[in-house]
Amino acid sequence: MACVLASSMAFIDGTALTVALPSLKQDLGADLASVQWVVNAYILALASLTLIGGAVADARGRRNTLIWGCAVFAVASATCALAPTVSVLIVARFVQGMGAALVTPASLALIGEVYPQSERSAAIGAWAAASALTTAAGPLLGGWLTENFGWEAVFWINPPLAAGAIALLWSQVPAGARKSVPFDVLGAGLLTLALGAAACTVTAPDHFVEAAVVTVVAGGLFVVHESRISAPMMPFYLFRRTTFARLNLATLLIYAGLAVATFLLPFDLVERRGLSPATAGVSFVPFTLAVGLLSRRFGALADRGSAPFLIGGPVVAGLGFGLLGGLAQASFTAGVLIPMGVVGLGFALLVAPLTAGVMSSVDDADTGLASGINNTASRIAQFIGVALAGLLASQGMMLGMSVAGALTALGGLSLAGLALGRPSPASEAPRT
Repeated sequence: MACVLASSMAFIDGTALTVALPSLKQDLGADLASVQWVVNAYILALASLTLIGGAVADARGRRNTLIWGCAVFAVASATCALAPTVSVLIVARFVQGMGAALVTPASLALIGEVYPQSERSAAIGAWAAASALTTAAGPLLGGWLTENFGWEAVFWINPPLAAGAIALLWSQVPAGARKSVPFDVLGAGLLTLALGAAACTVTAPDHFVEAAVVTVVAGGLFVVHESRISAPMMPFYLFRRTTFARLNLATLLIYAGLAVATFLLPFDLVERRGLSPATAGVSFVPFTLAVGLLSRRFGALADRGSAPFLIGGPVVAGLGFGLLGGLAQASFTAGVLIPMGVVGLGFALLVAPLTAGVMSSVDDADTGLASGINNTASRIAQFIGVALAGLLASQGMMLGMSVAGALTALGGLSLAGLALGRPSPASEAPRT
């Protein structure tokens, strides 16, 4: 229950805030670039620091790390709700992402630490089911709160959840073991700088040259640093495995396409269609229900052969994006709900076999690293997608969803190449 409450903050906050963005933009008098950074500041911290968060959990104890993560997330959420300007909100969102970077790895690791092997799968299943429900409820709750109490109410959800989680952790959960784990602080700093500068090339075009130079220099230093230290946060030897590299490339492209679509959709519904935030929240329900209810079943079927799912998932999702763009003038049901259900069906087909493929593409000793890298890839994809969406916002839904579909198609091509002609184990580069 403590892990469910803790992780629910991140899941609810991510989906609930999406439908509150148009109201937030209007109330704070912000431009679209600033609204992008309200989203991207959180993702930037999460993408850059999650791998270090896992190391902190190992070094300081999973329970204690989760307590501190919840506390940071709660204080940052209250600051977000009280932010007088969009600049303060952006800074608070980055701190909120720092809290999430502790909560995300520590919550699942704590389940693995507390439960014996015979009960662990059931516990993780319960955690995953609760996560799916909170993710599905986020847009509905966020839309209703925004419509009745303002966008600030979305952030007030988190402090009570954090307080409940901390109380349970403090009173019921043992402190757990600690171990000596190195922290790659310099690597995390260089990755944050490179990603932030890359986003500035899009959101601050007047400073494109400077931002591009910082991106290249910081990115190059990150690669050099990670290749030289003994315990890197991003072990590049894993990318010498063709399957692992292509699966993460597909993750980056497909989830970037999803981020483009989900950022643009609420603005289209509220500003062009004139719908309420609550109704805009309803538009995400078909997607989240499809992923939450069908992923496990499709994952079990994919155990018999993943090729149809790795190929079919991006095809179906791309069709959904095409429908969202092509039916932008249709009714809410035909032009939004049904296409979002199609997108959800595509991701339900894809998520489990893609994740399983990442885990099986590396040695057993590296599965934790592989999971962290794949999670980071999906966060970076969100970051890229939101930045692209800002460029596309004034061009209409057709172009925006076309770009989302094109990114998904490129990711699908990478997966199709693997599914139809997987390299033999002998062709994979060994760990060095």
